Parts: sequence; C-alpha cells; structure tokens
Amino acid sequence: MFYIAWILTLGVAALHGHILWLEMVEWERPRTRKIFGITPEFAFDSKALAANMGLYNGFLAVGLLLGLLTGASGRDLVYYLLACILVAGVYGGVTVNLRILFAQATPALIALLAWWVA
Repeated sequence: MFYIAWILTLGVAALHGHILWLEMVEWERPRTRKIFGITPEFAFDSKALAANMGLYNGFLAVGLLLGLLTGASGRDLVYYLLACILVAGVYGGVTVNLRILFAQATPALIALLAWWVA
C-alpha cells in the first residue's frame, strides 16, 4: 500500500503542477477559459490573480515532491500538504464551484487515506 500512496501523492503533485501551468501560463487561452468557465474579459482582468493562485499550487506540488523524496522524515509534510489541499478543495467546492471538490479535494483525500492504511 505504501507504493500506491506514493503514486497517488505523486499524482496530486502532478495535478497541482498542471494547475500552476494553467493559471500562470495559459490563463487567457480558450481551452483554459473553458475549463474555468470564464470570459476573455475576466481572464484578462484576473491574469495577475490567477498567476498568484498558480504559484501557490506550484508550492503545494513542490512540497509534496520534497516530502516524497525525503522518505519517512518527509511523511508529516506529505500528510500536512494533502490535508491543506483537501480543506482548500472542500472550501472551493462550497464557495466557488462544486467541481473543485471533485477535482482537488477528492484526489487529496484518496491519497491521504492511502497513507493512513500504508
């Protein structure tokens, strides 16, 4: 189960790396606007805010990778970051869009549960 937890956590890190890319690099592109359900005008006006959110997602991804790469001593960091992602995903799902609950909170919850049974 350890390897499954490790792979699931790696997937959560990759997801947040992808979100970084969308929010920092591709925010104004049609595909990204469609994913986030925003207009071209909103994308233009919120570009700096989106880049800031992307940076935070990148920090989460890097933190998870560091936790995984440092072995047993990094496990608490992995637990903490997965819990933060879970809380942020639930909050975003309740306050912004229910899709966030499934796209962000659910993968973090599954990875966190895998660590608890590993």
